[in-house]
Amino acid sequence: MKNLKFSVSKNKISYQIRSLLVLSFVIFLSACKNSGSTSVIDQKYEGNGDNLPRVTQEMVAPPFLPKFDQVDKDGPKVVQVTFTVVEKKMEVAPGDSIWAFTFNGTVPGPMIVVHQADFIELTLKNPATNTQTHNIDFHASTGAMGGGDLTLVNPGQEVKLRFRCTRPGVFVYHCAPGGRMVPIHVTSGMNGAIMVLPRGGLKDENGNPITFDKAYYIVQQDYYLPKDKDGKVINYATPQESIQGMAESIKSLMPTNLPFNGHEGALLGPNALTAKVGDKVLFITAEANRDTRMHLIGGHADLYWPGGKFNNKPFTDFETWEVPGGSAAAALYKFREPGTYVLLDHNLIEAFDFGAMAQVKVTGKWDSTYMMQVEKPTDIK
Repeated sequence: MKNLKFSVSKNKISYQIRSLLVLSFVIFLSACKNSGSTSVIDQKYEGNGDNLPRVTQEMVAPPFLPKFDQVDKDGPKVVQVTFTVVEKKMEVAPGDSIWAFTFNGTVPGPMIVVHQADFIELTLKNPATNTQTHNIDFHASTGAMGGGDLTLVNPGQEVKLRFRCTRPGVFVYHCAPGGRMVPIHVTSGMNGAIMVLPRGGLKDENGNPITFDKAYYIVQQDYYLPKDKDGKVINYATPQESIQGMAESIKSLMPTNLPFNGHEGALLGPNALTAKVGDKVLFITAEANRDTRMHLIGGHADLYWPGGKFNNKPFTDFETWEVPGGSAAAALYKFREPGTYVLLDHNLIEAFDFGAMAQVKVTGKWDSTYMMQVEKPTDIK
């Protein structure tokens, strides 16, 4: 019995020693791997972009993206874009309108797509026909209130800003002219996003390159339309009157409308998004002011980048992905079945009563390995 006890004790000690050796080896390998890496805290860049090649990116209206390469081919460059501020009366629901403040006339504003280490050079124009002072705060930029301090323009002025995109991911931009005018301008439609791709493109959960066939850009816009004593939306004649009304209505923190991409039905029916079975589609969402939670009925997020940050390993298999206010998210799904899918805010009240939904019409052949109707509806037997 004594020998048996000694043998068990000896084996236990031997196992502990082996475990310690394995753990030490893993730590050693990790240290070797990281010793040559630079923390994001210590990343450094040289030059201000003056000597880099220049390209002009033509903006397009959401939900579409401008032309771009998923994998960079030519090295860092200066990407020139132009935003023109448009103040206009816009219908957000049948019979209800707002004096929208927009970049290039759309809600949300257009998406810019670049690669990490590229510069964005923005020309921001505020035509003399406008009534308000505007600027732009890029969450992707570094310094000067996201560029807001350097881009403030009165009606009849334009300004040019250049900044380096140091971090890959999807980032919000919005107008931020100061004080209460910040939330008023943002909730009047003056927000958008930029996508900064890694120079080598996206990676899947295993670190392998992944490309997409289509990309769509979807934003849930929260409006706070002032109402009269009878509960009817007040349709103001001028932007200044609208601002005065919204200065009170936003305090409720209760949106009157929450449509995708500016107005009810913007992405439904004839305006639905499209795809084919087998397509890998990247859904990009940015929220400047308010949280949302995206869900694709009948599908998933095969890959999900929280915060839209592409340096991080994507999560897999999410049914619903959250987008906190002031940030973005990216989710990629490969469509496996045909049909009409619904992409919505899974606060279902906001989806069905406030307009927070889109459709994706997918064509192709049905695959019964995923689903089939075993019996059609009949009377209960």
